[in-house]
Amino acid sequence: MENFDGNAGAKDNRQLEARADVLTYTSEALSADLDAIGPVSASIVIRSSLPHTDLCARLCDVAPDGRSTNLCDGVRRLRPDNAVSNADGTRTGELDLGGVAHRFRTGHRIRLQVSSGAHPRLHRNTGTGEPLATATRLAAADQEIFHDAKRVSVLRLPCA
Repeated sequence: MENFDGNAGAKDNRQLEARADVLTYTSEALSADLDAIGPVSASIVIRSSLPHTDLCARLCDVAPDGRSTNLCDGVRRLRPDNAVSNADGTRTGELDLGGVAHRFRTGHRIRLQVSSGAHPRLHRNTGTGEPLATATRLAAADQEIFHDAKRVSVLRLPCA
């Protein structure tokens, strides 16, 4: 996801994370510094009420005072032709979150945000499959994210 509006960079994500349509997965407080250097990716198992949907993920560093600072993020536009559905209707979205070179300090926590959109950063997904330039309808999607023994969602964080 590129941001060319002059508002790029690290931000406090607490207001975004308070939204009902943003999931957060947060580690326990770290007992020692942790260096993460290299490419970050995520595999997220999703079931959507629509075949056309977006899957967004963002890695954040959460300070002891609760400030959640974005480090890197990625998005995947899921369509019927690029994400095969399993028998239970789930699909796995593979997301490249870019690279990171960051030290998570002792007492900080690692957080992964998961959402289904990042408008206006990402062109809005109409949910209908219509071409973006000529779309006339919008469809709301109901999303389920899975992280159980049978449907494993995972964050891959390169730690040194």
